[in-house]
Amino acid sequence: MSQDRLLRNVISVMIMAGYEVSEVFAMRPKSFDIIAGNGERIVVLKVISHIDSISEENARDLDRIARNLDGTPLIVGERARDAELERGAVYVRYGIFAINYPTLHDYFVEDSPPLIYASPGGLYVNISGERLRELRETRSLSLGDLGQILGVSRRTVAKYEAGMGTTIEIALRIEETFDSGVIEPIDLIQSKSQFTKPEMPEVPEEIPIQAAIEEMGMHVQPMYHAPFQALVRYDSHTILTGYGSAQKVARRAGIIGNISQVTRTHAMCVMTDDHRQRRIGRTLMIGEDSLLSLDEPDDLIDLILN
Repeated sequence: MSQDRLLRNVISVMIMAGYEVSEVFAMRPKSFDIIAGNGERIVVLKVISHIDSISEENARDLDRIARNLDGTPLIVGERARDAELERGAVYVRYGIFAINYPTLHDYFVEDSPPLIYASPGGLYVNISGERLRELRETRSLSLGDLGQILGVSRRTVAKYEAGMGTTIEIALRIEETFDSGVIEPIDLIQSKSQFTKPEMPEVPEEIPIQAAIEEMGMHVQPMYHAPFQALVRYDSHTILTGYGSAQKVARRAGIIGNISQVTRTHAMCVMTDDHRQRRIGRTLMIGEDSLLSLDEPDDLIDLILN
């Protein structure tokens, strides 16, 4: 399947699932292709044929953008190494879930989450350790008794009950033994970032107006490889912010405004060489001097809303 067709299929799935989908972000370099939102959830999607071509830098940017929008990063592809991605299986690249298009459809449209995750050595499943312990104790089986039934050690059974995953074969053997389900589905929107660790590489450098904006009482989070250079936050408001020459930001204003609509945020572009305040779609275009002349954050919010 071509990259364009795969992207179109992903967009169709998210629309069928009731999500509003942003325009495709086509500028390069880019860390994501589209953002989808339904008023409750935001999903930042990178669509790429071979998921191994995702670099750590790209994954870090994708994760940073999604987390700062209170959303979830997700990679949709077709292949890993020399094999096709399995339907119903979840792969992980730098802590970000990666799935194929049919799995995306099953999860978002059919409300059927995947059960299997890929890890070195094969495919595995998560089992409910609490449920397994309840079933074992109801049968008056010791850890060793269940280990003999499953063909594993007593210590391994204890690890299962503590939350360790297992092979599909063992999980099915457990379910056959107790005639009860123990396999837990994988929630694609509950992935945890691996980039919150202290050893995370440095974040993007400050944009030139960051210090001045923060002195006004707003928080600025610089972004890499996105249509917007920063997220500006004040109270309950988030502003997707572009920065640069009028010609540069005008090219991005449309997509920034479109993403702000999908994510229920605001959009602003700060121009370094133009003082004429105006709008391009949903995006407020404002001169740098005009922005920094504002006394209170509420003054900026009023400008954006009016």
